[in-house]
Amino acid sequence: MRVKQIAQSRTAHDGLQHTGYRKKSSVPQRISDHFRRYWQLWVLTAPALIFVGLFAYVPMWGIQLAFREFDPIRGLTGGKFVGFKYFKEFFHNPLFGEIMSNTIRISLWTLVMGFIFPIILALLINQIGSKKIKGFVQTVTYMPHFISVVVIVSMLNIFLTPGTGILGRFFGDESLMGSTSAITAVYWISEVWQHVGWNSIIYLAALAGVDTSLYEAAKLDGAGRLQIIRYVDFPAILPTCAILLIMNMGSVLNVGFDKIYLMQNSLNLPATEVISTYTYKIGIINGQYSYSTAIGLFNTLVNFVFLITANAIAKRAANTSIF
Repeated sequence: MRVKQIAQSRTAHDGLQHTGYRKKSSVPQRISDHFRRYWQLWVLTAPALIFVGLFAYVPMWGIQLAFREFDPIRGLTGGKFVGFKYFKEFFHNPLFGEIMSNTIRISLWTLVMGFIFPIILALLINQIGSKKIKGFVQTVTYMPHFISVVVIVSMLNIFLTPGTGILGRFFGDESLMGSTSAITAVYWISEVWQHVGWNSIIYLAALAGVDTSLYEAAKLDGAGRLQIIRYVDFPAILPTCAILLIMNMGSVLNVGFDKIYLMQNSLNLPATEVISTYTYKIGIINGQYSYSTAIGLFNTLVNFVFLITANAIAKRAANTSIF
Protein backbone atom coordinates (compact mmCIF):
# COMPACT_ATOMS: atom_id res chain seq x y z
CA MET A 1 0.00 0.00 0.00
CA ARG A 2 2.88 2.33 0.91
CA VAL A 3 4.66 1.53 -2.35
CA LYS A 4 1.48 2.33 -4.33
CA GLN A 5 1.14 5.75 -2.62
CA ILE A 6 4.78 6.60 -3.38
CA ALA A 7 4.30 5.62 -7.05
CA GLN A 8 1.17 7.76 -7.33
CA SER A 9 2.91 10.77 -5.77
CA ARG A 10 5.84 10.42 -8.18
CA THR A 11 3.49 10.18 -11.13
CA ALA A 12 1.65 13.31 -10.03
CA HIS A 13 4.97 15.12 -9.52
CA ASP A 14 6.18 14.11 -12.98
CA GLY A 15 2.87 15.28 -14.47
CA LEU A 16 3.23 18.67 -12.80
CA GLN A 17 6.79 18.96 -14.05
CA HIS A 18 5.65 18.04 -17.57
CA THR A 19 2.82 20.60 -17.39
CA GLY A 20 5.25 23.27 -16.31
CA TYR A 21 7.57 22.31 -19.15
CA ARG A 22 4.74 22.68 -21.67
CA LYS A 23 3.81 26.10 -20.30
CA LYS A 24 7.39 27.32 -20.57
CA SER A 25 8.05 25.76 -23.98
CA SER A 26 7.63 27.77 -27.16
CA VAL A 27 4.77 27.39 -29.63
CA PRO A 28 6.81 25.38 -32.18
CA GLN A 29 7.88 23.01 -29.41
CA ARG A 30 4.28 22.51 -28.27
CA ILE A 31 3.18 21.88 -31.86
CA SER A 32 5.98 19.39 -32.35
CA ASP A 33 5.06 17.65 -29.08
CA HIS A 34 1.40 17.52 -30.14
CA PHE A 35 2.17 15.87 -33.50
CA ARG A 36 4.59 13.46 -31.84
CA ARG A 37 1.86 12.33 -29.45
CA TYR A 38 -1.11 12.22 -31.84
CA TRP A 39 0.48 11.53 -35.24
CA GLN A 40 -1.71 8.43 -35.72
CA LEU A 41 -4.89 10.52 -35.54
CA TRP A 42 -3.48 13.07 -38.00
CA VAL A 43 -2.61 10.28 -40.43
CA LEU A 44 -6.22 9.03 -40.25
CA THR A 45 -7.68 12.50 -40.89
CA ALA A 46 -5.11 13.51 -43.52
CA PRO A 47 -7.10 12.21 -46.57
CA ALA A 48 -10.23 14.12 -45.46
CA LEU A 49 -8.23 17.30 -44.78
CA ILE A 50 -6.53 17.07 -48.16
CA PHE A 51 -9.86 16.50 -49.91
CA VAL A 52 -11.52 19.50 -48.21
CA GLY A 53 -8.52 21.73 -48.80
CA LEU A 54 -8.19 20.73 -52.44
CA PHE A 55 -11.85 21.01 -53.43
CA ALA A 56 -13.16 23.64 -50.96
CA TYR A 57 -10.34 26.09 -50.24
CA VAL A 58 -8.09 26.01 -53.30
CA PRO A 59 -10.98 26.99 -55.65
CA MET A 60 -11.50 30.13 -53.53
CA TRP A 61 -8.50 31.53 -55.36
CA GLY A 62 -10.84 32.02 -58.32
CA ILE A 63 -13.18 34.32 -56.36
CA GLN A 64 -11.07 37.29 -57.44
CA LEU A 65 -12.35 36.67 -60.96
CA ALA A 66 -15.57 38.41 -59.86
CA PHE A 67 -13.56 41.65 -59.55
CA ARG A 68 -11.47 41.26 -62.71
CA GLU A 69 -11.96 41.25 -66.45
CA PHE A 70 -11.32 37.65 -67.48
CA ASP A 71 -8.36 37.30 -69.82
CA PRO A 72 -7.77 33.73 -71.08
CA ILE A 73 -4.14 34.58 -71.87
CA ARG A 74 -3.24 36.09 -68.49
CA GLY A 75 -5.34 33.70 -66.42
CA LEU A 76 -7.41 34.36 -63.30
CA THR A 77 -5.16 37.01 -61.79
CA GLY A 78 -3.94 38.73 -64.93
CA GLY A 79 -7.13 40.46 -65.99
CA LYS A 80 -7.90 44.13 -65.46
CA PHE A 81 -9.30 44.97 -62.03
CA VAL A 82 -12.83 46.36 -62.44
CA GLY A 83 -14.09 46.37 -58.83
CA PHE A 84 -17.84 45.85 -58.41
CA LYS A 85 -18.66 46.28 -62.08
CA TYR A 86 -20.24 42.85 -62.53
CA PHE A 87 -22.18 43.07 -59.28
CA LYS A 88 -23.73 46.35 -60.41
CA GLU A 89 -24.44 44.82 -63.81
CA PHE A 90 -26.35 41.97 -62.15
CA PHE A 91 -28.30 44.29 -59.83
CA HIS A 92 -29.37 46.46 -62.80
CA ASN A 93 -30.23 43.47 -64.97
CA PRO A 94 -33.93 43.50 -66.01
CA LEU A 95 -34.12 39.82 -64.98
CA PHE A 96 -32.70 40.46 -61.48
CA GLY A 97 -36.10 40.80 -59.78
CA GLU A 98 -37.55 37.75 -61.54
CA ILE A 99 -34.51 35.57 -60.80
CA MET A 100 -34.39 36.55 -57.13
CA SER A 101 -38.15 36.10 -56.61
CA ASN A 102 -38.09 32.68 -58.28
CA THR A 103 -35.08 31.59 -56.23
CA ILE A 104 -36.51 32.80 -52.91
CA ARG A 105 -39.98 31.36 -53.59
CA ILE A 106 -38.79 27.89 -54.59
CA SER A 107 -36.10 27.78 -51.88
CA LEU A 108 -38.40 28.82 -49.04
CA TRP A 109 -41.16 26.41 -50.02
CA THR A 110 -38.65 23.56 -50.26
CA LEU A 111 -36.86 24.53 -47.04
CA VAL A 112 -39.99 24.96 -44.92
CA MET A 113 -41.87 21.90 -46.19
CA GLY A 114 -38.70 19.82 -46.32
CA PHE A 115 -38.09 20.73 -42.69
CA ILE A 116 -41.60 20.10 -41.34
CA PHE A 117 -42.57 16.82 -43.02
CA PRO A 118 -39.52 14.75 -41.88
CA ILE A 119 -40.32 15.75 -38.29
CA ILE A 120 -43.95 14.67 -38.68
CA LEU A 121 -42.92 11.40 -40.34
CA ALA A 122 -40.39 10.60 -37.61
CA LEU A 123 -42.95 11.28 -34.86
CA LEU A 124 -45.49 9.02 -36.59
CA ILE A 125 -43.02 6.19 -37.24
CA ASN A 126 -41.91 6.33 -33.62
CA GLN A 127 -45.48 5.56 -32.55
CA ILE A 128 -45.56 2.27 -34.48
CA GLY A 129 -45.29 -0.58 -32.00
CA SER A 130 -44.44 -3.47 -34.33
CA LYS A 131 -40.77 -3.56 -35.32
CA LYS A 132 -41.57 -5.30 -38.63
CA ILE A 133 -44.12 -2.70 -39.67
CA LYS A 134 -41.82 0.10 -38.54
CA GLY A 135 -38.95 -1.35 -40.58
CA PHE A 136 -41.21 -1.75 -43.62
CA VAL A 137 -42.43 1.85 -43.40
CA GLN A 138 -38.89 3.14 -43.01
CA THR A 139 -37.69 1.16 -46.03
CA VAL A 140 -40.55 2.38 -48.22
CA THR A 141 -40.00 6.01 -47.26
CA TYR A 142 -36.19 5.80 -47.67
CA MET A 143 -36.21 4.26 -51.17
CA PRO A 144 -37.13 7.37 -53.23
CA HIS A 145 -34.00 9.11 -51.92
CA PHE A 146 -31.85 6.81 -54.07
CA ILE A 147 -33.70 7.50 -57.31
CA SER A 148 -31.76 9.59 -59.81
CA VAL A 149 -32.89 13.17 -60.36
CA VAL A 150 -33.16 12.46 -64.09
CA VAL A 151 -35.52 9.59 -63.35
CA ILE A 152 -37.58 11.75 -60.97
CA VAL A 153 -38.05 14.47 -63.61
CA SER A 154 -38.92 11.84 -66.22
CA MET A 155 -41.54 10.40 -63.85
CA LEU A 156 -43.00 13.89 -63.35
CA ASN A 157 -43.27 14.43 -67.09
CA ILE A 158 -45.00 11.06 -67.56
CA PHE A 159 -47.34 11.26 -64.58
CA LEU A 160 -48.36 14.87 -65.28
CA THR A 161 -48.95 14.49 -69.02
CA PRO A 162 -52.37 16.05 -69.76
CA GLY A 163 -55.04 13.46 -70.57
CA THR A 164 -52.87 10.32 -70.30
CA GLY A 165 -50.78 10.77 -67.15
CA ILE A 166 -51.76 9.11 -63.87
CA LEU A 167 -52.14 12.55 -62.27
CA GLY A 168 -52.35 14.72 -65.36
CA ARG A 169 -55.74 13.34 -66.38
CA PHE A 170 -57.32 15.03 -63.36
CA PHE A 171 -56.22 18.50 -64.51
CA GLY A 172 -57.77 18.48 -67.95
CA ASP A 173 -55.77 19.93 -70.81
CA GLU A 174 -53.56 22.05 -68.57
CA SER A 175 -49.95 20.92 -68.28
CA LEU A 176 -48.66 21.36 -64.74
CA MET A 177 -45.09 21.12 -65.98
CA GLY A 178 -45.76 24.11 -68.22
CA SER A 179 -47.76 26.16 -65.72
CA THR A 180 -45.93 29.07 -64.10
CA SER A 181 -48.33 28.98 -61.15
CA ALA A 182 -48.08 25.23 -60.46
CA ILE A 183 -44.44 24.46 -61.21
CA THR A 184 -43.26 25.62 -57.76
CA ALA A 185 -45.66 23.21 -56.04
CA VAL A 186 -44.61 20.42 -58.39
CA TYR A 187 -40.97 21.06 -57.48
CA TRP A 188 -41.26 21.15 -53.69
CA ILE A 189 -43.82 18.33 -53.44
CA SER A 190 -41.62 16.01 -55.48
CA GLU A 191 -38.58 17.14 -53.49
CA VAL A 192 -40.30 16.42 -50.16
CA TRP A 193 -41.59 13.05 -51.40
CA GLN A 194 -38.11 12.01 -52.49
CA HIS A 195 -36.19 13.01 -49.36
CA VAL A 196 -38.71 12.99 -46.48
CA GLY A 197 -37.82 9.45 -45.39
CA TRP A 198 -34.09 9.98 -45.57
CA ASN A 199 -34.23 13.30 -43.72
CA SER A 200 -36.28 11.73 -40.92
CA ILE A 201 -33.43 9.38 -39.95
CA ILE A 202 -31.69 11.89 -37.69
CA TYR A 203 -34.95 12.63 -35.87
CA LEU A 204 -35.60 8.92 -35.37
CA ALA A 205 -32.10 8.61 -33.93
CA ALA A 206 -32.88 11.42 -31.47
CA LEU A 207 -36.17 9.75 -30.50
CA ALA A 208 -34.37 6.44 -29.93
CA GLY A 209 -32.42 8.10 -27.13
CA VAL A 210 -35.51 9.12 -25.16
CA ASP A 211 -35.72 7.41 -21.75
CA THR A 212 -38.47 4.78 -21.85
CA SER A 213 -39.43 5.67 -18.28
CA LEU A 214 -40.80 8.96 -19.63
CA TYR A 215 -43.27 7.06 -21.82
CA GLU A 216 -44.28 4.85 -18.91
CA ALA A 217 -44.80 7.84 -16.63
CA ALA A 218 -46.84 9.62 -19.30
CA LYS A 219 -49.08 6.58 -19.81
CA LEU A 220 -49.59 6.23 -16.04
CA ASP A 221 -50.72 9.85 -15.97
CA GLY A 222 -53.29 9.04 -18.66
CA ALA A 223 -51.56 10.71 -21.61
CA GLY A 224 -52.73 9.73 -25.08
CA ARG A 225 -50.60 9.39 -28.22
CA LEU A 226 -50.88 13.04 -29.19
CA GLN A 227 -50.01 14.16 -25.67
CA ILE A 228 -46.98 11.83 -25.61
CA ILE A 229 -45.83 13.30 -28.93
CA ARG A 230 -46.35 16.84 -27.66
CA TYR A 231 -44.82 16.55 -24.18
CA VAL A 232 -42.22 13.76 -24.58
CA ASP A 233 -41.18 13.23 -28.21
CA PHE A 234 -41.20 16.79 -29.52
CA PRO A 235 -39.08 18.28 -26.67
CA ALA A 236 -36.58 15.47 -27.22
CA ILE A 237 -35.96 16.37 -30.87
CA LEU A 238 -36.23 20.14 -30.46
CA PRO A 239 -32.43 20.75 -30.16
CA THR A 240 -31.87 18.60 -33.26
CA CYS A 241 -34.53 20.59 -35.12
CA ALA A 242 -32.84 23.86 -34.19
CA ILE A 243 -29.41 22.71 -35.40
CA LEU A 244 -30.77 21.40 -38.72
CA LEU A 245 -32.79 24.57 -39.29
CA ILE A 246 -29.69 26.69 -38.78
CA MET A 247 -27.73 24.55 -41.25
CA ASN A 248 -30.56 24.70 -43.79
CA MET A 249 -30.62 28.49 -43.56
CA GLY A 250 -27.10 28.46 -44.99
CA SER A 251 -28.55 27.25 -48.30
CA VAL A 252 -31.71 29.34 -48.39
CA LEU A 253 -30.90 30.63 -51.90
CA ASN A 254 -29.51 27.36 -53.20
CA VAL A 255 -32.00 25.70 -55.51
CA GLY A 256 -30.59 22.42 -56.81
CA PHE A 257 -29.34 23.12 -60.31
CA ASP A 258 -29.83 19.71 -61.87
CA LYS A 259 -33.50 19.21 -61.04
CA ILE A 260 -34.78 22.71 -61.76
CA TYR A 261 -32.76 22.82 -64.98
CA LEU A 262 -34.26 19.53 -66.15
CA MET A 263 -37.76 20.78 -65.29
CA GLN A 264 -37.36 23.99 -67.30
CA ASN A 265 -39.17 24.45 -70.60
CA SER A 266 -40.26 27.40 -72.71
CA LEU A 267 -43.62 27.62 -70.90
CA ASN A 268 -42.48 27.62 -67.27
CA LEU A 269 -39.15 29.47 -67.75
CA PRO A 270 -40.45 32.77 -66.26
CA ALA A 271 -41.10 30.89 -62.98
CA THR A 272 -38.11 28.50 -62.97
CA GLU A 273 -35.16 30.71 -63.92
CA VAL A 274 -33.14 30.78 -60.67
CA ILE A 275 -29.64 31.93 -59.75
CA SER A 276 -28.01 28.55 -60.37
CA THR A 277 -29.48 28.05 -63.85
CA TYR A 278 -28.87 31.68 -64.84
CA THR A 279 -25.25 31.44 -63.69
CA TYR A 280 -24.77 28.28 -65.76
CA LYS A 281 -26.20 29.89 -68.89
CA ILE A 282 -24.21 33.09 -68.47
CA GLY A 283 -20.92 31.48 -67.46
CA ILE A 284 -20.72 28.15 -69.28
CA ILE A 285 -22.89 28.69 -72.34
CA ASN A 286 -22.18 32.38 -73.01
CA GLY A 287 -18.63 32.37 -71.66
CA GLN A 288 -19.05 35.39 -69.33
CA TYR A 289 -16.92 33.90 -66.58
CA SER A 290 -16.35 37.05 -64.52
CA TYR A 291 -20.04 37.93 -64.55
CA SER A 292 -21.13 34.43 -63.50
CA THR A 293 -18.47 34.36 -60.75
CA ALA A 294 -19.84 37.63 -59.34
CA ILE A 295 -23.37 36.21 -59.30
CA GLY A 296 -22.20 33.05 -57.54
CA LEU A 297 -20.26 35.07 -54.96
CA PHE A 298 -23.32 37.23 -54.29
CA ASN A 299 -25.39 34.09 -53.74
CA THR A 300 -22.82 32.69 -51.32
CA LEU A 301 -22.61 35.91 -49.30
CA VAL A 302 -26.40 36.09 -48.93
CA ASN A 303 -26.49 32.46 -47.71
CA PHE A 304 -23.68 33.23 -45.25
CA VAL A 305 -25.59 36.19 -43.82
CA PHE A 306 -28.70 34.03 -43.39
CA LEU A 307 -26.64 31.36 -41.63
CA ILE A 308 -25.04 33.81 -39.19
CA THR A 309 -28.38 35.49 -38.48
CA ALA A 310 -30.22 32.21 -37.87
CA ASN A 311 -27.43 30.96 -35.60
CA ALA A 312 -27.47 34.20 -33.56
CA ILE A 313 -31.27 34.10 -33.18
CA ALA A 314 -31.26 30.43 -32.14
CA LYS A 315 -28.43 31.02 -29.67
CA ARG A 316 -30.27 33.89 -28.01
CA ALA A 317 -33.76 32.37 -28.09
CA ALA A 318 -33.08 28.70 -27.30
CA ASN A 319 -29.39 28.62 -26.29
CA THR A 320 -28.72 26.28 -29.24
CA SER A 321 -26.18 27.04 -31.95
CA ILE A 322 -23.58 25.44 -34.18
CA PHE A 323 -20.82 27.89 -33.26
